[in-house]
Amino acid sequence: MTTSGLSSLRPLTRLLESSLSDKLEMGEYQDLLTQSLLATNHVQDCAIINLKNVSVVTASKGFKLEPAETQAFLNAFKQPSNIRDDGLYFKNINYTCVRVDNNSVYGKHDNKGLVLVKTGSYIICATYREGMYPSVCVEAAEKLGDYFKSKGK
Repeated sequence: MTTSGLSSLRPLTRLLESSLSDKLEMGEYQDLLTQSLLATNHVQDCAIINLKNVSVVTASKGFKLEPAETQAFLNAFKQPSNIRDDGLYFKNINYTCVRVDNNSVYGKHDNKGLVLVKTGSYIICATYREGMYPSVCVEAAEKLGDYFKSKGK
C-alpha cells in the first residue's frame, strides 16, 4: 500500500480507538460511515445493514439499497458456494467474488468493487470505483467490522 493509502486510514484508526459508548445513536452510525469509510477517499458508497430485519440502518448520501439487494448480501453469507460459483449481482452488475468466507465477501467487476463485512448484528457494505485503492476500501470496512465485533455488535 502506498503512503497515501496508509494516510487515508489514519482518521479511521483515531475514530475507532476513541471511546464511543456501547450504544450508538443514529447520528453516530452516520458519523462512523463518514469518518471511517468515506474519509479514506477510497470508498465510493457505503451502508450498514441490520442482520435481524435485513434493513438499512444508515447509508452514505445518495446510496440506496433495495430490499432484494440487502437480502442478496445476507444470502451471500448463508450460501457462500453459490456466490463463489455465480458471483454476486448488485446494481445491474455481476461481481466476481474474489473472497467469500463466514465474515467477508469481496467482489470485483472491471475497476469496480464491492466489500461486505459481517459482524454479529450488521453487514457493512462498501464500494469502490476506478482510481480508488481496493486495499484501502477493504481495510477500512474490515476495521469498522472489527470495531462492531469488539462492541458485541
